Amino acid sequence: MSGDLDIGPILDGWDYRPGRLSVRKIRGLNGRPKLQLRLDLGLLQMEVEGRPDGTKPFGEPSLLAYYLKELARYRAEHGTDEGFHLDEEECSALRREMIQYYHRRISLLELKEYEGAARDAEHNLRIMDLISSYALREEDRRASDAFRPFVIMHLAQARASLLLRRGDYGGALEEIEEGIERIEGLLSERGLEELIPEAKELRFLRSWADRIRKLRPKEIREELERRMKEAAQREDYERAAKFRDMLRELEGRHGRGRSN
Repeated sequence: MSGDLDIGPILDGWDYRPGRLSVRKIRGLNGRPKLQLRLDLGLLQMEVEGRPDGTKPFGEPSLLAYYLKELARYRAEHGTDEGFHLDEEECSALRREMIQYYHRRISLLELKEYEGAARDAEHNLRIMDLISSYALREEDRRASDAFRPFVIMHLAQARASLLLRRGDYGGALEEIEEGIERIEGLLSERGLEELIPEAKELRFLRSWADRIRKLRPKEIREELERRMKEAAQREDYERAAKFRDMLRELEGRHGRGRSN
């Protein structure tokens, strides 16, 4: 046995905190940045770019990339995707990849590296779409899709946070509202409308949207008015109506705040 393999010195001074994320960014021996996520019995170390474990399955950047290439090859050969399937083992491998990207996503959110967090959320949503479309077993579709509302929430959080960092309050509010609409639509498709008022993902996004409206009502109003005008000029009336509704909601909430 070699003491050189003991990770104790790496963890010295970096205590595990139950219920709280503890993440840090380091430079690896290869010179590349890496993420470390503290666990109760050690840590997870992840690459910042590419697949979190640093591997290239089948020579591709990720399993998702590999199966998308296989799907494209199948379509080119057969002229259709009918007959293309993912078996239980393939779906299981894709879900394991989702777990890797989940760990990196929450780590990047904790470090406020929102571009990477949005990228990893999109990656997992694409895996869910792939399994939903081509899995042989219904159990695999259900298992992969169970966390879709949670991933949509994280995607909205990352995108909106990037816009808030740039001072684009109206754009951030639009991203949050889009996330809310996607989750509500998903629950409705599943016949779970009764969950819409209390779903934790929706409660988080609604509460965040309310805080933004209260903080910067003037800036948000001006930004929404500008976006509504631009949409109308492009004859994108559906989008213009969406901004109009957001303005009405902003005015209603701000008006109630003044009267209290």
